Amino acid sequence: MLKRKKYAVITGASAGIGMEFAKRLSKRGYPLVLIARREDRLIKLSKELKTKCEIITADLSREEECYRVFYQLQDKEIGVFINNAGFGDCGKFIETDLQKEMNMVQVNVKAVHVLMKLMLKKMQKAGWGYILNVASSAGLIPAGPYMATYYATKAYVTSLTQAVAEELRESGSRVYVGCLCPGPVDTEFNSVANVEFALKGISARDCVDYALKQMGKREVVIIPTKTMQLAMTFGRFLPRPVYVKIAAHQQKKKFKEG
Repeated sequence: MLKRKKYAVITGASAGIGMEFAKRLSKRGYPLVLIARREDRLIKLSKELKTKCEIITADLSREEECYRVFYQLQDKEIGVFINNAGFGDCGKFIETDLQKEMNMVQVNVKAVHVLMKLMLKKMQKAGWGYILNVASSAGLIPAGPYMATYYATKAYVTSLTQAVAEELRESGSRVYVGCLCPGPVDTEFNSVANVEFALKGISARDCVDYALKQMGKREVVIIPTKTMQLAMTFGRFLPRPVYVKIAAHQQKKKFKEG
């Protein structure tokens, strides 16, 4: 997977899974492009890494920013693109903030779609590359009451990724496209989404190490931990209404008091 002269590009690189991808890919020798809103965090991270790091600050909730980011990447040889930026929210749909949800759709869906498509065309022309869309196990479940918008956005990502991966396979493309679908991961996601996970989360490092290993095997849907793999497999055999009721029960456990 490593081609040292090619860049690894990571969106949402200022924290959590994105930050861990930056650390792991730097150790593998990749020069990096780190993308996020918080420049101070990106600068701090870049100083901790051993390989060359370039920083692009961008708010991917604005569509024009997605095109600007890609324009800044046009002249670079890119071997790995981690499409990681995203966030969630928890609460009753009738009560959650509409603007936050629209921003979530922009970041989790539109930005992922735009950057994936533009990057895929670039890599296809170059004849090689890896694209990983960071989704969630939520995207493999029929629906998620009390996190309705978040589940819907991640379902979009998993569906899009699997469809495009099959198109690439049938065409004999050397470009890899996959999606990372973890369960709970110990990151800042919890505070942004206003939740406390009922299940114990795995570390971002373990999540990323597993993802990179499976990317090397060209696995399309990557689900870290045996527990989540079994849960996703078991869920396929449940009637959809039952599965949704179970999801609702689990989401209610996540509400933060106050």
